Amino acid sequence: MSRRDPLMAVAPNDGRRRAVISSIEPCIDSGLYPIKRVCGEQVIVTAKVFCDGHDQLRSVLCFRQLGQPDWRELPMMQVSEDSWRGSFPVLEVGYYEYTVCAWVDRFLSWRHGLARRTEAADIQVALQIGAELFHSAAMRAAPADAVRLNGWVKSLHDAAQPADAIDLVTQPAADELMARYADRQCATWAPALRVWVDVDKAAFSSWYELFPRSCGQPGEHGTFLDCAAQLAHIAALGFNVVYLPPIHPIGRVQRKGKNNSVVAGADDPGSPWAIGAAEGGHKSVHPQLGTLDDFRRLIAAAKAVGIDIALDIALQCAPDHPYVSAHPEWFRWRPDNTVQYAENPPKKYQDLYPFDFETEAWQALWDELLSIFTFWAEQGVRIFRVDNPHTKPIPFWTWLIAEVKKRYPETLFLAEAFTRPTIMLQLAKIGFSQSYTYFAWRNTKPEITAYFTQLTQTEVHDYFRPNAWPNTPDILTEYLQFGGRPAFMARLVLAATLCANYGIYGPPYETCEATSLEPGSEEYRDSEKYQLRHWDLDQRDSLSDFITRINRIRRDNPALQRDAGLHFYPIDNPLLLAYAKSSEDGSNVIVVVVNLDPHHVQSGWLDLPPEPLGLSTDHAFQVHDLLSDVRLLWQGNRNWIAIDPQAAPAQIFRLRRRVRSERDFDYFL
Repeated sequence: MSRRDPLMAVAPNDGRRRAVISSIEPCIDSGLYPIKRVCGEQVIVTAKVFCDGHDQLRSVLCFRQLGQPDWRELPMMQVSEDSWRGSFPVLEVGYYEYTVCAWVDRFLSWRHGLARRTEAADIQVALQIGAELFHSAAMRAAPADAVRLNGWVKSLHDAAQPADAIDLVTQPAADELMARYADRQCATWAPALRVWVDVDKAAFSSWYELFPRSCGQPGEHGTFLDCAAQLAHIAALGFNVVYLPPIHPIGRVQRKGKNNSVVAGADDPGSPWAIGAAEGGHKSVHPQLGTLDDFRRLIAAAKAVGIDIALDIALQCAPDHPYVSAHPEWFRWRPDNTVQYAENPPKKYQDLYPFDFETEAWQALWDELLSIFTFWAEQGVRIFRVDNPHTKPIPFWTWLIAEVKKRYPETLFLAEAFTRPTIMLQLAKIGFSQSYTYFAWRNTKPEITAYFTQLTQTEVHDYFRPNAWPNTPDILTEYLQFGGRPAFMARLVLAATLCANYGIYGPPYETCEATSLEPGSEEYRDSEKYQLRHWDLDQRDSLSDFITRINRIRRDNPALQRDAGLHFYPIDNPLLLAYAKSSEDGSNVIVVVVNLDPHHVQSGWLDLPPEPLGLSTDHAFQVHDLLSDVRLLWQGNRNWIAIDPQAAPAQIFRLRRRVRSERDFDYFL
């Protein structure tokens, strides 16, 4: 049913509004920020709804796309005392609104009391009252429904026994019509809340990062055409997003050399994040990569194999960026008449000039930075990975993301924000679609369990979409440096099964690159950030086959395509981590056990209660290890697990239920 804006139905201070609505969930910061969903999902809403006395209530969940005049509504169900639940679908990208409406329902209250009356005189009066209620509803009803309601008026007047009347008024048809035409003049409406609806890829994606300039032949600068030649391999691995570091001209002034040396050689290409040179700035492409037309061809070639190109936007400039000379007011100048370069002591980035967001010309700066995003959106980019957004003002991002989505609502933003939790979460609240996480540094069983419980089972889940990366060009963790190939496999399984969104810095991960710049450093030696690299992806110990299998498992199992439904289970070995994920309808259940020790066999007893997973304690159930293709029969709560990391550091089980067929033999689903 649709209704016009209900808030005009009755004055806010009308004392006849007896229903009370509170504790609506989901709700972020009292409704200041929207929750997030993707197209096709159901938004499940709960609320406390109650009133004084013993009268009965009805409650409906109202929703509409933002800007639509009419509300649609669906009934809410009372799930426990004063607790109500409902859901509505979101089908299109953009904002929806939702709210809860409740009222004291005279029909339900009357019917509740009728069954408890025993004296004949009371019953006769009650039947007359009921007839008046049906007649009143008929006055509000459509003609065909009014005929039925008036028929029940006559039936109540003619009822010979109370039981006959009770049978009449408890019919589903009577309840449905009385709910449809209820007297809602004094209904209570909660303030409207919002949900932002994204495309599916916001909730489920697999990212692969590579440097286009390293896609050429050994010793040669790669091009967009060379990058396009890599797409078939990446698609075969099972990735659907290819993330490119900045593709713009690279500054020559203060250019960094190999391994971040402050002295660059004549052939050193510099860091892609040092954006801008005589050839142009943020709206230009590096001449050695190709032309803007070549870039558009790369986007088209990627789409042809099911891949979206994600472009890195880094809001900073090389010293010779055209902005520096054209708009000196956008930068912070030091007393020695030089621009303040970026630094995070002891780290210094002499080749990077940050913008001054406190400049008096801030509005012109904001407008220009917005034009960078819209320029690349015009070229076909719909996913942006934003470099260090936590170093720019929150109000700026709030405004910019909203402006981009006005023009291109399907656009996604990934926040690279390795910062304080409060800032990381705030960036998600104000519009970033996904965010990097602290996953790379969560290695022990307690760390992983606590962190992902917070991300999936608290209010954070309604607005923060984690994207787990075991490595990046900036992060080569100690675990990967010393764990060997099993460590790379284990962290891949964890990232890909704990999170619906995950990514890898691709070529180094495929080849298990683990050499750090120096002891105690997380920087790669001979980092691709400062030089061309050639990767032999066909080497004998490549992880390509393993990565392909993991991504196929993700594709084939809906349980791994959502962050909800994650639960950790006890296993009596601190080096074994066990958890399960289930699809929304419960038909697909995946149990993952990972050996966190990359060097030794670990074993233990897994406590996996069958009932919460929809299994019977009385019958065996089959578990199918999707990595080894081994099938086992389990029964009861406790089952033995042993994992050799040299073979495979994890087991990914799909649970299959025993089903009795029409021909009286068992099979498993």
